[in-house]
Amino acid sequence: MSELLDDKEAAGKLVVDFMTKKAKTKSKFYFKDFYKLFPDDKPRMIKKVINKMVEDEVLEYWSSGSTTMYGLKGGGIQHSSEGES
Repeated sequence: MSELLDDKEAAGKLVVDFMTKKAKTKSKFYFKDFYKLFPDDKPRMIKKVINKMVEDEVLEYWSSGSTTMYGLKGGGIQHSSEGES
């Protein structure tokens, strides 16, 4: 495991910075989009960081029913603003 994923705060900041930088063109991201941020880590470890960020309400899930994506909490069009629950 990389030292970055050991430091959850730094890993979270990297994810938020990445998503904020891309926000002009993209508000939702596939899980695989985060692989390039942590090239030395296994998907399971990356998933733990992303899930913790959802739990801490930094990120939120968005689902079309067939796929799940992630977005910054309150950014872009999410289920709550689409009238879905």
